[in-house]
Amino acid sequence: MAEKSFKYVILGGGVAAGYAAREFAKQGVKPGELAIISKELVAPYERPALSKAYLFPESPARLPGFHVCVGSGGERLLPEWYAEKGIALILGTEIVKADLASKTLISAAGESFKYHILIIATGSSVIRLTDFGVQGADAKHIYYLREIDDADKLVEAIKQKKNGKVVIVGGGYIGLELSAVMKLNNLDVCMVYPEPWCMPRLFTAGIAAFYEGYYAHKGIKIIKGTVAVGFTSDANGEVKEVKLKDGRVLEADIVVVGVGGRPLTGLFKGQVEEEKGGIKTDSFFKSSVPDVYAVGDVATFPMKIYNEMRRVEHVDHARKSAEHAVKAIFASEGTSVEEYDYLPFFYSRSFNLSWQFYGDNVGETVLFGDSSPTSENPKFGTYWIKDGKIVGAFLESGTPEENKAIAKVARVQPPADSLDQLAKEGITFACKI
Repeated sequence: MAEKSFKYVILGGGVAAGYAAREFAKQGVKPGELAIISKELVAPYERPALSKAYLFPESPARLPGFHVCVGSGGERLLPEWYAEKGIALILGTEIVKADLASKTLISAAGESFKYHILIIATGSSVIRLTDFGVQGADAKHIYYLREIDDADKLVEAIKQKKNGKVVIVGGGYIGLELSAVMKLNNLDVCMVYPEPWCMPRLFTAGIAAFYEGYYAHKGIKIIKGTVAVGFTSDANGEVKEVKLKDGRVLEADIVVVGVGGRPLTGLFKGQVEEEKGGIKTDSFFKSSVPDVYAVGDVATFPMKIYNEMRRVEHVDHARKSAEHAVKAIFASEGTSVEEYDYLPFFYSRSFNLSWQFYGDNVGETVLFGDSSPTSENPKFGTYWIKDGKIVGAFLESGTPEENKAIAKVARVQPPADSLDQLAKEGITFACKI
């Protein structure tokens, strides 16, 4: 097969690829210089939509509505945009071999792609229960959610299993967002997770108590402290029961599993330095191999604000790291660019709720505001205090101004003299900074 050659190649077609492409265009990339190689069949889109509006029963989101860069308030990059800019969008193409020494990528179909500069934006793959040999985990109607194909399958299942029973395995982002959206579709929802509370990597027990209470109030059943250890299926091979470790058996027409992801770094094993499960980069997302950059989920980078190496799985970092890497590529050709100075940011939306978190969730915590799950208009937050300074802030149902204020607090890290006073002042403390 003919070999194709490009000055720049972005490997991966997710959020990071789309934002990188936009930055390449801003920096004046010439037609024919840039290619995006993606396993998916569609142009880059805002992945968070899949667990939210895509599954809504009324007015669901559909492409082209949520192509990048609409998620951050920018222009929507339709497939035609790439063509207009002379950017090759190579879709439905899985790369199975990457030879960084010879700057060559080989596809499953045997195509060869040469590059001068490579941006690795491969993202994560979902962890599957079949990976652990869970009995019956290959039954029909057991779903995972990562790509638009997965979401389409779920949409069909929701139509087929009207008023059916759904078991959500996992209590993180996917678990919480999908439990909510399944309930909106009038399904009977049960959530199962092994931890003592939901979103344990971020939420405190106090924060989690609100969401668990709110979800229970909406009719979602929550089973904590146990895991799914097997599934039974009917004569058609469709899932019908979920067996739990504690001996309980749950009826299920649909199962959705959200138990985390793994960064897709396998193609580069042994060729590039790794740290904390990702590809180690500097503050400009350069890897240990010349002309190879890594962004988004796969990058372990210096987090300047905390003076340590971190890997971040979140859409905000995917967008910003991609843009920063492209600026750095062009800076090496003349202009200058600052070191990446990222403030961790996470958010989620479900039902009428919407929370934001900035900073680091370490140290002591102070819960403030109205966190009663049965309140008409709940509004509450949490500060994290370490070494006498506020290092992190969380807020449910904040206004845009209040969300900006908690971001500022997490960045500035003001002293917290009295935790009692902080609890009393709540969000007004942040708004004064």
